[in-house]
Amino acid sequence: MMAESVSVGGVDVPAVGLGTWRLRGDDCRRAVETALGLGYRHVDTAQAYGNERQVGAAIESSAVERDDLFLTTKLDGSARRHDAVGRSVRKSLDRLGTDYLDCLLIHWPNDKPPFSPVRLPGGPPLAETLDAMNELVEAGLVRNIGVSNFDVRLLDAARRLSDAPIFTNQVQFHPYWDQRRLLSYCRRNDVLLTAYSPLCHGGVLDDDMLGRIGRRYDKTPAQVAIRWAIQHEGVCAIPKATSRGHLAANIDVFDFELTEAEMERIRRPSKLRTLAGFARSRLPFDV
Repeated sequence: MMAESVSVGGVDVPAVGLGTWRLRGDDCRRAVETALGLGYRHVDTAQAYGNERQVGAAIESSAVERDDLFLTTKLDGSARRHDAVGRSVRKSLDRLGTDYLDCLLIHWPNDKPPFSPVRLPGGPPLAETLDAMNELVEAGLVRNIGVSNFDVRLLDAARRLSDAPIFTNQVQFHPYWDQRRLLSYCRRNDVLLTAYSPLCHGGVLDDDMLGRIGRRYDKTPAQVAIRWAIQHEGVCAIPKATSRGHLAANIDVFDFELTEAEMERIRRPSKLRTLAGFARSRLPFDV
């Protein structure tokens, strides 16, 4: 049975964490509080989510020691210039109520707006943002740095430009989009792949194959999809959930192991299913 953490560069990261995208206000605070009470020790947020203060309040009210928690936030698109990086991170630390971040990410490539399939001219040079992030590492405010939504070319560029190791690349990763080329690159270069949307925004919930495999282990399709993600070497997952039942189920994936044949059967790249999941994620309510 695989361990409940992933080790990269000598750093252990809980294999399943809590994603907080679209969680706001009391709903966010309660979800994080519940997750920590259930045993989660990995929480992911972002400046753009507008919920760092609620995440921080939940951590403060919990019995979890700060050093036992792996906490990540991501730079807003407006905080890419050198001085803006430092200012924004200090504000994030204040909102989160902590002296340091376990990981700070560039949320999107500097020349690619969120959710846009095309890159645009302009935006601060990647080196400028990374230099500022490196200074935060040197100052002890950030322990690890990384990126999000970077392809292999940009990830390779970031690794070459940064003095501190690029610890992780956080990308969408699920049975319909397994990022095989990117995962291979990450493994070769000791970069953690952090899987967001491992349930394809709910797209796996009615997957008949996942249901059949799950019945063998007395698990739901969602649990099979999460297990599939973290059973890949060098991958952790950060599914989002709000209810206690779903939060408990998402972390209850360490008492079974998929066979190699099941792992391969579950992998079914599909642009249609991925795009359908993306469309669901844009709805003004959760599905």
